[in-house]
Amino acid sequence: MSGPQIITLGCRLNIAESEAIREMAGGQDDLVVVNSCAVTSEAVRQTRQAIRRARRERPGARILVTGCAAQTEPGSFAAMAEVDAVIGNREKMAAASYATSVRVERSRDTDAQALLDFARSERSEGKVRVSDIMAVRETAPHMASAFAEHARAFLEVQNGCDHRCTFCIIPYGRGNSRSVPAGAVIGKARELVDAGYKEIVLTGVDVTSYGPDLPGSPSLGLLVERILKAVPDLPRLRLSSIDSVEIDERLFDLIAHEPRMMPHLHLSLQAGDDMILKRMKRRHGRADAIRIVERLKAARPAISIGADIIAGFPTEDEAMFENSLKLVEQCAIVHGHIFPYSPRAGTPAARMPQVDRTTIKARAARLRAACERQRQAWLQGLIGSTQSVLVERNGLTGHAENFAPVRFAASRPPSSIARAVITGLENGVLIAQEASND
Repeated sequence: MSGPQIITLGCRLNIAESEAIREMAGGQDDLVVVNSCAVTSEAVRQTRQAIRRARRERPGARILVTGCAAQTEPGSFAAMAEVDAVIGNREKMAAASYATSVRVERSRDTDAQALLDFARSERSEGKVRVSDIMAVRETAPHMASAFAEHARAFLEVQNGCDHRCTFCIIPYGRGNSRSVPAGAVIGKARELVDAGYKEIVLTGVDVTSYGPDLPGSPSLGLLVERILKAVPDLPRLRLSSIDSVEIDERLFDLIAHEPRMMPHLHLSLQAGDDMILKRMKRRHGRADAIRIVERLKAARPAISIGADIIAGFPTEDEAMFENSLKLVEQCAIVHGHIFPYSPRAGTPAARMPQVDRTTIKARAARLRAACERQRQAWLQGLIGSTQSVLVERNGLTGHAENFAPVRFAASRPPSSIARAVITGLENGVLIAQEASND
C-alpha cells in the first residue's frame, strides 16, 4: 500500500478533511487513520467495527482514531486494544499528529511542537490528545482537498455549530461556528478549477451560518457572489446541506436565478410536526419549510429538493409522524436522508420519553418508501428531457445539475460536462445518450 489508509465515516465534511489528512500523512504506509462519526449511536458502533476490522486486516499497522466520535468519547476509544492513539478534531488538522514515522524538524510553533511530542511519546497515558473544541475560534487554514474518487470537489468554508438542537451531539465534536475567510476560499476554488474540477460543493457543519465571526459579517450569499465573480471559469457551484430558515434574500436570488448555481438543495428539515420541531429546538416551523420550497420551485421549477428527516424522535405519536410523512409530498423531497432516532448520551432528547425501537424502524421505513415514490415519479418525469451532466471519472456515470444520477450508453470523457438526452430509467438511474449539436 502506498501512503496511509484512511477510513472515513459520516458527513461530506469528514470526507473532505480525510483528503487533507491523506496529504499531511503522506508516505506512511504503516498508518491507518479512522475518521469517525458521532451523529448517531449506530455511527459510533460502525466506527468501532471499522477499527476492529482494520486491526484484523493489518495487524502490524498503527491505528489512529480521530473525528467527532473520538472528540466526544476519547476514553472509550483509547480503551480499545486495537487503537494506538486518539486525537481530536482540532489535532487532526495538524501535520505533526501523523509524524511518528517520518523525520520532522523542531518547530517554532508551540502547538505543533506539542503535538509532535505527543506523537513521538511511548507513554500509555499519552494515548489521547483531545483538546477543548469549544475553545477553538478559527478554522484551520489548510482548506479541504477534493474528493479523490469524484469529478466534483468539496470545499470547506465553515466548521462547527452555534445551535443546540436537543438531539445533536455534533457541536460538542466540532465546536462553535467558525468561517473561512473569503480570500482563502476563492484561492482554493481557483486551484481546484486549475486542477480540472468543473463543480465545487461548498460544505461545512452549518454552512448557512457562514460569516458572522468574520470582519464585516459577510453572509453565505455574499461569499457565493464573490466566488462566482472571482472564478469565472467555474461552471458549476453547489451547496451542501443547509438550514432553510437561514436562506436570506441574497442567497435565495442566487439559487433561483444564477445558472452556475446548481438547482438542487438539501435542507435540514428533521421533522414535519411543529411540536416535535419545538422539542428538537429547531428554528423553523412546518409552514416555513413548505413556504421556502414553494418559493424556490415557483422561481426555478427545475430545482430538486433533498432533506434530512428523523423518524421516531422522543414523544412522537402517530399524528405527529403523519405530519412528517405528509411533508415528503408537500415539499417534493426526492433526495431523502432518513435517520431512525438514536439517543446520544448528554443530549436533552436522550432524557425525553422514548419511542420504542420497533416503531422507530417502522416509521423510518415508511418515510424512505414515501421519498422513494417521490423520487421515482421525479426521475420518470425527466425522461425525454435534455440534461447537462458532469461525467464521473469512470466515463460512464454522472450527475445532472439537479443531482439526478445518470448513466451513459457509451463512454464520455471523464470530468467533462456533456449535454445528454434522457432515454430511460433503470434501477433508479437515468439512461442517457449524447445530445446532438443541432
